[in-house]
Amino acid sequence: MSTFMLKAEDIERKWYVIDAQGKPLGRVAAQAAVLLRGKHKPTYTPHMDCGDFVIIINAEKAVLTGNKAENKLYQHHTGYIGNLKEVKYSKLMAEKPEFAMELAVKGMLAKNKLGSKQLTRCRIYKGAEHKHEAQQPVAWNM
Repeated sequence: MSTFMLKAEDIERKWYVIDAQGKPLGRVAAQAAVLLRGKHKPTYTPHMDCGDFVIIINAEKAVLTGNKAENKLYQHHTGYIGNLKEVKYSKLMAEKPEFAMELAVKGMLAKNKLGSKQLTRCRIYKGAEHKHEAQQPVAWNM
């Protein structure tokens, strides 16, 4: 018996909606990463981009458990000497919840060209409305 390898022309992509309201940020991001990679499909092939499209709504209503809102920091460097910027996740979730969710999903994907391409299929919205009704997305139950 030979190993099944998916071909590029056989890939079928679906659209899924994940509602993040009241759910932990990391759990939503982990489920989105599974859908983006295609690991939920029986035709999963590790070296191919066979995942689906994911829409995450209510990103601002996702919760951080424990003391992560006050203790966890987002750090980035501007490129200038001594300019390491730090922002608490409580402030980041209040100002840019879409960015915080994108960071969480990005951290759970591969750190290569394949992961970058998979992340382009993730759409994140602050509220409950999204503009992808024409694609007829299906609600994903966690």
